[in-house]
Amino acid sequence: MSSVIDRVRDKARRRAHRMVFDYIDGGADDEVTLRRNCDAFAEWDLAFRVLGGIEQVDTSTSILGQAMRYPFFFSSAAGNRLFHTQGESAVCKVAGEFGIPYSLSTLASTSIEDIAGLTCAPKFFQLYVWKDRGLLREMIERARAAGFCAMLLTVDFPITGNRERDIANGFTIPPRIGLRQAIEAARHPAWTWDYLTKPPIRYANLSGTTSATTLNKFVSEQLYCAFSWRDTEWLLGEWNGPCAIKGVVRADDAARAVETGFDCIIVSNHGGRQLDSSLPAIRALPAIAERIGNDAEIVLDGGIRRGTDILKAIALGAKCVSFARPYLYGLAANGIDGVREVTTFMADSLRRDMMLAGVQTVSDITLDMVRSTTGRSQREPDRS
Repeated sequence: MSSVIDRVRDKARRRAHRMVFDYIDGGADDEVTLRRNCDAFAEWDLAFRVLGGIEQVDTSTSILGQAMRYPFFFSSAAGNRLFHTQGESAVCKVAGEFGIPYSLSTLASTSIEDIAGLTCAPKFFQLYVWKDRGLLREMIERARAAGFCAMLLTVDFPITGNRERDIANGFTIPPRIGLRQAIEAARHPAWTWDYLTKPPIRYANLSGTTSATTLNKFVSEQLYCAFSWRDTEWLLGEWNGPCAIKGVVRADDAARAVETGFDCIIVSNHGGRQLDSSLPAIRALPAIAERIGNDAEIVLDGGIRRGTDILKAIALGAKCVSFARPYLYGLAANGIDGVREVTTFMADSLRRDMMLAGVQTVSDITLDMVRSTTGRSQREPDRS
């Protein structure tokens, strides 16, 4: 039987325009990394404990100085209103309901200021690096003024990966409707009604005159692909607050990030959407955890689909995890109710699996609870 996430994904596929569903669902090139991000969790078994006298579990933890009711949060994703008219607002509200941080994308379709008042839960601002440093400084100042408490700098996006589904579908934000898109729109009337009757979709943190463009073209025109470690020092100084670096799979890069001043390493390959055949995130985690120890917090991003995935990631060295595709499937399928369904499943499965694993608190999830099914040691030697 398929999981809740699989069933919600199928609902999203049926409701959303094909170019929208494929944008959520797809990856780069042959989508090898996309598949392995999930499949690689099967390379570790859980060695559960018994007779611990546990009547209930405590799922709370913290990240970047912020308390969270569960050891997961929503990764940022661009253009949520394209998936469902409720967009980022729905996702932010659910994060508040569950007491977890919400991460807003630079390329969101709801503005920094509009998100600010929707929840008292911690808010993180995900940042790409623009060629225009004035614009970069302006975004940082807006996020700080709006009460965002941490910055997540995405560094695995110097150019757009070869996302062949998006190219085939003519994907743009805002949508540019041609014949193919019109035919698909007729096949998905619920999505089309929302699109036609609600305010236009755009990159809300940028100019209101931003025209429809492919992601490849937008990134090449607007983002600074030559951004370097030296530039991160400038950026950390501009933000001057808790900061994570997102998109790291090598232990030497993680160590340099700590030396540069980052408080948190988000182990991620951008959901398999950038360089195909990249290390699956869960495989990259052990060496990074071994290398940096307690010098920075670690978040595992990529491939999370149920509670046992969260247990394995924490056992292998993550403080918590983050994910995007599951809640985006929920959003595309049924707006805020779909996001709530996915989040409830993640929370319930985690509580159940902690009880079954014999752990009462998140800090009880330790390295001795995982066993490799491939002969790979729990924490491999650092070959970076």
